[in-house]
Amino acid sequence: MPAVMADPLTLPRLPRLSEEATGWRRVAKVVTAQRHLEGEGFQVRRPFPGVDLALADPFLLLDQMGEVEYAPGEAMGTPWHPHRGFETVTYMIDGTLAHHDTTGGGGVITDGATQWMTAGAGIQHIEQPPPELVAKGGLFHGVQLWVNLPRAQKWVKPRYQDIEARDVKLLAADDGSSLVRVIAGSVAGFQGPGSTYTPITYVHATVAPGARLTLPWPRDFNAMVYSLSGRGTAGVEEVAVGDGQLAVFGGSHHKGETDGLVVRAAESQPLASKNGWEILILGGLPIREPIARYGPFVMNTREEIVQAFEDFQSGRMGTIPAEKVPHLSSADESLA
Repeated sequence: MPAVMADPLTLPRLPRLSEEATGWRRVAKVVTAQRHLEGEGFQVRRPFPGVDLALADPFLLLDQMGEVEYAPGEAMGTPWHPHRGFETVTYMIDGTLAHHDTTGGGGVITDGATQWMTAGAGIQHIEQPPPELVAKGGLFHGVQLWVNLPRAQKWVKPRYQDIEARDVKLLAADDGSSLVRVIAGSVAGFQGPGSTYTPITYVHATVAPGARLTLPWPRDFNAMVYSLSGRGTAGVEEVAVGDGQLAVFGGSHHKGETDGLVVRAAESQPLASKNGWEILILGGLPIREPIARYGPFVMNTREEIVQAFEDFQSGRMGTIPAEKVPHLSSADESLA
C-alpha cells in the first residue's frame, strides 16, 4: 500500500493532547461494510449508506475499491454517467484510474493522488482503468467518497481538482511513530490541499503496530474512522475495529472548542498491513438539510430529483465526446 510514504521522523508532528483537558470522543457504533457490485461489475466494500445518515452528514457514500490484484483483462470501470448536487472524491492508493468529464476535466490518477469532482448543477463523467492495466493486470486499490453540498451550493458551476500525491500534507504522530496524510481540511492548523464547499476533514493514516494516534478535532464536526486494512481500536474505551469496519464517534459533550480522537493499532497486523493499520479519518460540519436522492442525483426535494432526470434527458448536463449517449438507467443501476 504505497499511497504517499515518508519517514515520520522527518515530518512536522501533531501536538501532544492533554489527557485531562481533552474532551475525548467516544464510539457510538461500529458498522461492517457490505459488498456491492458497481460500474461494469467491479466489487466495492461500502460502510455507508447503511449507517444513520445523521451520523455521517455531510458524507453520503464511501466505497472502498479493492484491494485487488487484477489478472490481464479483468480490470473494469464505470460507463459515462451523470451527477448533480454533490461532490465525488476519488483517492487512489494503489494502481491507476483515468477520469474524464464533460467540463474537460480529468486525467490519470495513481498512487496517492486524488481527483475531486464537484458535480454541482450537473455533469457527466467516466472512470476507467487505463489500457495498460486492462492488458497486463495489476494491483488496484482506491476509495470514492461522496460529499453532500448544502442547498445554497447545489447549483454551483461544476469543477475539477487534480490533487497530486506530492500535494498532500504529510504529518507525524506526536511521538513520531505514525504517518498522517491530510487530503482536505485542517488538522492542528496543518491544511490539506483539497478545496471544499462543505467544511470537512479527510485524512489517511498509517498507524504503526502497537502505536497510539491522537488528533485534535473540531467540536462541531462529526467523526468516523474506517479501517482500510489491518486492525486496532477506536476511542478511549478501545472499541475493536477490524478490516472493512467503520467506527462512528458520538457527538461532543466537551465545553471547549476542540475535542480529541484516539485510535490504537494492534501489536500484530496481517501481512498486508505490515507497515501498520491503514485507516481513513473523516469528519465534517453537518448540513442538516432534507435529502432527496435517487441514483446519481442528491437534492433536497423530490421535485428537484424529477427536474434532474428531465435536465439529463434534455442534454443539460454536458455533452460527452462519444456518438452514443447512455440511457440514465445504466448510470442509475451502477451508482444507486
